[in-house]
Amino acid sequence: RIASLTDVMAEVAKWYTAQLDGLAGAGAREYLKRRGIDAATARRFGLGLAPDNRTALKRALGEKLGEDALIETGMLIQPEEGEKESYDRFRGRLMIPIRDPRGRVIGFGGRILGDGEPKYLNSPQTVLFDKGRTLYNLDRAGPASRTARRLIVVEGYMDVIALDRAGIAEAVAPNGTALTEGQLERLWRLDPSPILCFDGDSAGKKAAIRAATRALPLLGPERTLRF
Repeated sequence: RIASLTDVMAEVAKWYTAQLDGLAGAGAREYLKRRGIDAATARRFGLGLAPDNRTALKRALGEKLGEDALIETGMLIQPEEGEKESYDRFRGRLMIPIRDPRGRVIGFGGRILGDGEPKYLNSPQTVLFDKGRTLYNLDRAGPASRTARRLIVVEGYMDVIALDRAGIAEAVAPNGTALTEGQLERLWRLDPSPILCFDGDSAGKKAAIRAATRALPLLGPERTLRF
């Protein structure tokens, strides 16, 4: 079952990438250019586009992949009482695939392209995607950290991609939440003293203090954090 759901996610990711490369993706490609992300980087991270339409994904893939599977993976929203039809969860967003340590797509982060809230929308908790135990870019950062002999934790997806552009591939990020115990355990499995590199604004400072407080009871001779 898990295997077939990861196949569903792979198809969805492929479809999003095709939308980014197509006619409707001009605005999103312009946004990436402004952020200094070239086409090769977009390909490396599998970036895509969710069209600003309630049923674009459902119409394109619903029949092929099955509506139930798309609901189970969090890609479609199950209708509330009174609404008959399921609809796309992600609309009008740059799509960033989140992969498991084996490189299989298990969820997405979606960044809004225009104005609006929330700025980032993540996949919900699903059979595949456990937000509190997953780290973004772990599949690529794991091997890179062994070579670099360090592991860097940043706040968000775009920070990971920016570091990668600068030749620093050993970076991961939590998925839009504070670092959890599960994520700290994952980090320590790769490196005894990961470096937390958060923004210097008040939100970044708060996130750093929260991570330190959470890590304190778990520290040991081979488990610490650097900031």
